[in-house]
Amino acid sequence: MKTTTTIINTVTVLLASLTSAIASAAPGDVDTSLTFNSGILVLAFAGFLALVVVVQAIPAVITLYSMIKAAASESSKSEAAASTHK
Repeated sequence: MKTTTTIINTVTVLLASLTSAIASAAPGDVDTSLTFNSGILVLAFAGFLALVVVVQAIPAVITLYSMIKAAASESSKSEAAASTHK
Protein backbone atom coordinates (compact mmCIF):
# COMPACT_ATOMS: atom_id res chain seq x y z
CA MET A 1 0.00 0.00 0.00
CA LYS A 2 2.83 2.37 0.85
CA THR A 3 4.52 1.66 -2.48
CA THR A 4 1.34 2.48 -4.38
CA THR A 5 0.96 5.77 -2.53
CA THR A 6 4.57 6.67 -3.26
CA ILE A 7 4.13 5.93 -6.97
CA ILE A 8 0.92 7.97 -7.17
CA ASN A 9 2.55 10.92 -5.40
CA THR A 10 5.59 10.74 -7.67
CA VAL A 11 3.49 10.71 -10.84
CA THR A 12 1.37 13.61 -9.53
CA VAL A 13 4.40 15.76 -8.76
CA LEU A 14 5.94 14.90 -12.14
CA LEU A 15 2.80 15.88 -14.03
CA ALA A 16 2.40 19.07 -12.03
CA SER A 17 5.95 20.12 -12.88
CA LEU A 18 5.48 19.47 -16.60
CA THR A 19 2.54 21.83 -17.07
CA SER A 20 4.72 24.89 -17.65
CA ALA A 21 6.86 23.02 -20.17
CA ILE A 22 3.78 21.85 -22.05
CA ALA A 23 2.26 25.34 -22.10
CA SER A 24 5.40 27.09 -23.34
CA ALA A 25 5.70 28.19 -26.93
CA ALA A 26 8.08 26.72 -29.45
CA PRO A 27 11.52 28.39 -29.51
CA GLY A 28 10.83 29.93 -32.92
CA ASP A 29 7.58 31.53 -31.77
CA VAL A 30 9.11 33.82 -29.12
CA ASP A 31 9.12 37.49 -30.11
CA THR A 32 11.90 39.37 -28.33
CA SER A 33 11.44 42.62 -30.23
CA LEU A 34 9.10 43.89 -27.51
CA THR A 35 11.76 43.36 -24.89
CA PHE A 36 14.59 45.10 -26.72
CA ASN A 37 12.50 48.01 -28.01
CA SER A 38 11.78 49.23 -24.48
CA GLY A 39 13.74 52.43 -24.79
CA ILE A 40 16.79 54.00 -23.25
CA LEU A 41 15.11 54.74 -19.90
CA VAL A 42 14.39 51.08 -19.24
CA LEU A 43 17.95 50.13 -20.12
CA ALA A 44 19.32 52.93 -17.92
CA PHE A 45 17.16 51.73 -15.03
CA ALA A 46 18.38 48.15 -15.47
CA GLY A 47 21.97 49.43 -15.59
CA PHE A 48 21.40 51.43 -12.41
CA LEU A 49 20.06 48.34 -10.64
CA ALA A 50 23.10 46.35 -11.77
CA LEU A 51 25.36 49.13 -10.48
CA VAL A 52 23.62 49.07 -7.09
CA VAL A 53 24.14 45.31 -6.83
CA VAL A 54 27.83 45.59 -7.69
CA VAL A 55 28.41 48.47 -5.27
CA GLN A 56 26.77 46.49 -2.46
CA ALA A 57 28.77 43.38 -3.31
CA ILE A 58 32.15 45.08 -2.92
CA PRO A 59 31.94 45.63 0.88
CA ALA A 60 30.46 42.16 1.29
CA VAL A 61 33.45 40.58 -0.45
CA ILE A 62 35.88 42.67 1.62
CA THR A 63 34.13 41.66 4.85
CA LEU A 64 34.13 38.00 3.83
CA TYR A 65 37.84 38.18 3.07
CA SER A 66 38.52 39.75 6.47
CA MET A 67 36.48 37.08 8.26
CA ILE A 68 38.31 34.26 6.49
CA LYS A 69 41.67 35.88 7.19
CA ALA A 70 40.82 36.27 10.90
CA ALA A 71 39.61 32.68 11.16
CA ALA A 72 42.77 31.41 9.48
CA SER A 73 45.03 33.43 11.78
CA GLU A 74 43.14 32.22 14.88
CA SER A 75 43.46 28.66 13.64
CA SER A 76 47.20 29.01 13.14
CA LYS A 77 47.59 30.64 16.58
CA SER A 78 45.69 27.81 18.27
CA GLU A 79 47.79 25.22 16.43
CA ALA A 80 50.99 27.00 17.49
CA ALA A 81 49.80 27.14 21.10
CA ALA A 82 48.85 23.47 21.02
CA SER A 83 52.24 22.47 19.65
CA THR A 84 54.11 24.44 22.37
CA HIS A 85 52.10 22.75 25.15
CA LYS A 86 53.15 19.25 24.07
